[in-house]
Amino acid sequence: MRNQVRPYAWGSRTAISELLGRPTPAPHPEAELWMGAHPGDPSVLEGFGSDGTVTLADAVDRDPEAMLGSAVAAKFGARLPFLLKVLAAAEPLSLQAHPSPAQAAHGFELEERLGVPLDSPDRNYKDSWHKPELVCALTEFHALCGFRDPAVTVELLTELAVPQLDHYLSLLSGQPDRDGVRALFSSIVTVPASLLDPLLAAVLQACVARVRAGSRFAAEYRTALELGERYPGDPGVLASLLLNRVTLQPGQALYLDAGNLHAYLEGVGVEIMANSDNVLRGGLTPKHVDVPELMRVLDFTAGDVPVLGGDAGPDGELVYTTPVPEFRLSRLELSDRPYRLDHDGPQILLVTEGTAELVAADGAALTVPRGRSVWVPAADRGVTVHGTGVAYRAMDGLAP
Repeated sequence: MRNQVRPYAWGSRTAISELLGRPTPAPHPEAELWMGAHPGDPSVLEGFGSDGTVTLADAVDRDPEAMLGSAVAAKFGARLPFLLKVLAAAEPLSLQAHPSPAQAAHGFELEERLGVPLDSPDRNYKDSWHKPELVCALTEFHALCGFRDPAVTVELLTELAVPQLDHYLSLLSGQPDRDGVRALFSSIVTVPASLLDPLLAAVLQACVARVRAGSRFAAEYRTALELGERYPGDPGVLASLLLNRVTLQPGQALYLDAGNLHAYLEGVGVEIMANSDNVLRGGLTPKHVDVPELMRVLDFTAGDVPVLGGDAGPDGELVYTTPVPEFRLSRLELSDRPYRLDHDGPQILLVTEGTAELVAADGAALTVPRGRSVWVPAADRGVTVHGTGVAYRAMDGLAP
């Protein structure tokens, strides 16, 4: 597969270039390497078709049964249900959440009926699909993810000893549950600018003092300081103090379901998601923030976020189990022992370390170096892989 790199401003100038074996630093930030059939940047299938320039989107559209398999085509039509990425964040991404299937379908239909152009910066729903996602760390990976236990957040905010926070803090200390979290977050993201600037200044000054004092919340306070420097006057800086700050080690993963408020801060990871563009932003961005719609989709259930280490599959495969039918991601430690890639649906194999050797049922072989990926259509049964290093295997989530 020949894949496209997305040059978002928060991307790294080294991570993706190094993975692909290109000179570093890159001339501009490289944020995401896309592998899939997304219409915005579909992968090209090298050596496929008469001229070798067929996109995966066109191949799926021409023969969904052969490319996707009967079960996936029946459920999703002529549409690859997942998008695989390598994400390389040198700076924080926006604070965001994604809708549920019902919310996405309703929101898309409403904006279509209202005639909001698909390319409008004020458009919330680009399609009618939900967008659950999973990120698996390739390097140490930092994220904000989900609302923290309210009792702990009360401790964190109280320790700052900022009088201007007392009103907001009382919303949670008086009701330390999801309703209190909702009330506090709603108040924070709607603070008038005339009040927000002095409140933020006082909070950030207190964060500096608590970091210097060696607080147990030093990582959370330091993150707020970094966000405040990048996004001055943004209520998302305050909101960050309500969220779990998570550090993943390589091989660990986070699953983000509908309504989970999150922001990736820094690191490189393999990300897989349902093939959708629906994002509701909550701050840390100059882009459109629709607070009422964001409040409608957010899940205010609070508590620790599960870190996935992978469930043991056959022959040492680690499977990052999720409840959605659109995708499944697993990690393969490659060795001399062939691993069979049999599956009734579509697959993408991405090599992140070493080299993989793929062998088709007819004996044809393909060498796949680090940074390259291979499309394995449903019609290709009996493909095996061996080699040295690590590969990630993406497929639909319909398989048992």
